[in-house]
Amino acid sequence: MASTNSCAVQGGCPTDYVAIAIAILSMMLLLSRSVFPCLVHKVPRTNGSGFWFPVFQVFGSFNLLLSLVLSINFLKLEKKHWWTSCYIWAVWFEGPLGFGLLLSCRIAQAFQLYFIFVKRRLPPIRSYVFLPLALSPWIAGAAFIHAKKAMNHRCHMGTRWIVPVTCLHTLYVVALVGCTRSIRHIEFKFDELKDLWQGILVSSSSIGVWVVAYILNEVHDDVAWLQVLSRFLLLVTVSYFQLYDPSQASVLVLAFFSMSSSQPLLAQISLRRREPSEFRSMGQALGIPDSGLLFQRDPAPGVDSSDPLDKLLLNRRFRQSFMAFADSCLAGESVHFYNEVYELGKIPTDDPVRSIYMARHIIEKYVVAGAPMEVNISYRARQDILTTTNLADPDLFSAALNEVMQLMKTNLAKDYWSSMYYLKLKEEASAWSSCIEVEGIGVGGNFSPRLSSVHGAADDPFHHDQYVKPGSICNTLERSSDT
Repeated sequence: MASTNSCAVQGGCPTDYVAIAIAILSMMLLLSRSVFPCLVHKVPRTNGSGFWFPVFQVFGSFNLLLSLVLSINFLKLEKKHWWTSCYIWAVWFEGPLGFGLLLSCRIAQAFQLYFIFVKRRLPPIRSYVFLPLALSPWIAGAAFIHAKKAMNHRCHMGTRWIVPVTCLHTLYVVALVGCTRSIRHIEFKFDELKDLWQGILVSSSSIGVWVVAYILNEVHDDVAWLQVLSRFLLLVTVSYFQLYDPSQASVLVLAFFSMSSSQPLLAQISLRRREPSEFRSMGQALGIPDSGLLFQRDPAPGVDSSDPLDKLLLNRRFRQSFMAFADSCLAGESVHFYNEVYELGKIPTDDPVRSIYMARHIIEKYVVAGAPMEVNISYRARQDILTTTNLADPDLFSAALNEVMQLMKTNLAKDYWSSMYYLKLKEEASAWSSCIEVEGIGVGGNFSPRLSSVHGAADDPFHHDQYVKPGSICNTLERSSDT
């Protein structure tokens, strides 16, 4: 029997502090991964499950690590105060608020992906309802264990409690495996499926290590070094999971954390990648042709204010100018909505996965109540979108787009024609016309350096300093547009 005064029983062994340091490092990596896109890349906060799922994952990871530290005697703490109670940490924080919360978040994410990509419609149960339902067995189990006082003074449960507790953990892993298998045939464009399988592997490994550590502590409690080693391995295993990236060295991260299911664009911004992988839009991330910002060589159109607005918006440079004007009026959500629906229309109808990605992105950004750029559309149009039975329907946003187009014609178009944005677009169109004429002369071979004397050259008609190379106006225009 190990001495009751030894660090194996009371805690505070050197290996205990090493394990705690590793746990702290893992939390720092997790926080940096979750906060980095918002702080460095100024990504706006989203509403709904896209924001709360990552928050709950960070919260659950912190609770799980803290519960292990305070319930398995890593530190020399006398359990005389209520806040050191085994039932607070080993039951509530380790169960419903820790491991149970992490598994429930993963199951909720898999549930969302199944309905969105397999059923092609939004989930019938909202995330803020589904997550408490998934957590209810953990809450009931924790309350039952607390009421029956199943813990001893070492925060260990008796043998008759280990089997049902292990079965509850295993049941949730099996449920997660079932949800993941139901979507394994979908060709996801991001890391959703890989992250789900990774979570299954980590949770299964954690359960196995927890059971082994319990057996070693209970059956061989007379071997001091075995108790110290088992709790060290338990905390380190829960803290870290090693991922191998063929392009870089191995990196240790908390594998339970994932944003790919709820915020796929943010998931591409990673601390592990040296190359920049930030996408300005979902269209760019999905590889939609000619999506994103303008190229410098895109010609400026000749704009006729008598043309219909829907015809003018088909030109990307006009659309960019009109969008900048709308943003300056704090009414840019309508033009942004039109732009992303326009990009959705470029996706072939035989590619439903990319269409669903884009439709889901538009719904979360513009349609749902409280969206970051919620558009002003009728209740009927909004409900038709939210209750659709086919997210890949090419006409999903047609009614809403007609209403938004009418708003733009009424509230924005008239003011745009008298704005500086329109004048700047006219200047660019005029400059591009001059550019094309000069290049045409150069290509046609009719340009002569002798004509340079007409523009104020010296007496020598062959003075080559006055020669303007074809295309130099275009190059100057491109350089000026960069600034």
